[in-house]
Amino acid sequence: MHTEFKAISICNELNIDKIGQHFGITHKFKWKEALVLYSDNLKGILNDSNGKTVYIFHFGSMVFLNFQHHEIMDLVKYILKIEPQIVANDYFTYVDDYKLEVKPEQFPAINNDFMIVNAASDYHYEIVSTILAKSVALEKNEIGVDSLLDRIETVVNDLNRGRLEVSDKELAKMLAKILSYKLNTISYIMLLDNPDITWNNVEAATLYDKLSSLFELKDRYEKIRQKIEILEDITEAFSGLAHAKRGTRLEWAVIILILIEIVLSLYEIFSH
Repeated sequence: MHTEFKAISICNELNIDKIGQHFGITHKFKWKEALVLYSDNLKGILNDSNGKTVYIFHFGSMVFLNFQHHEIMDLVKYILKIEPQIVANDYFTYVDDYKLEVKPEQFPAINNDFMIVNAASDYHYEIVSTILAKSVALEKNEIGVDSLLDRIETVVNDLNRGRLEVSDKELAKMLAKILSYKLNTISYIMLLDNPDITWNNVEAATLYDKLSSLFELKDRYEKIRQKIEILEDITEAFSGLAHAKRGTRLEWAVIILILIEIVLSLYEIFSH
């Protein structure tokens, strides 16, 4: 017996309270909680919902248990009808897979791609889903930050040639993206927060720590944090240079106006 997990990140934030209410779940979700839809909730959306479960997280990740590709597409499109303001073009840009195998005769094991247990418990599904959800959301931010670093590098190369060809508007957009990645990584993904179940279940806490280490969540978070700090320092330097450039232009404009006034005054004097 085994369970196949597939995690995708479709956006930065999902209103799981609203989604839950659509499925008749009126519980007010805390920030750490995930909305779990079981086979009964999925009837009418999937042709065969038996043995299927999906975990939906505030920070825009969804983890599907025992779903086929077309079933994932069907459910994502259904969720996006509930939240039509979300723009998600390619659902499988940020994706991760995992397998939970139940083998009573084998010694338990945890690897990067699969885990073997003697008997499956509810916490296994919750912990694995949480780790995968955080991992794909983190990957989304990692790629975004690296892309922004590449853009910053082109501006630095222009500076090496003595040119600063970045507008205030573009600088503002860069800073907004940096702050957005910072907010998404720390607040939305909640990398530094453990699920509530780990406070009451020692086995769940141990599993969470092992998987978190295997997926290098803290190390990856630290690298993103350092890159964001570098980006903030660089954009601050760009902003200072841009202000200095505008100041120099203003000074030249004043000098030119004074020269024009002098020329006009001399012209008026000599013309008389």
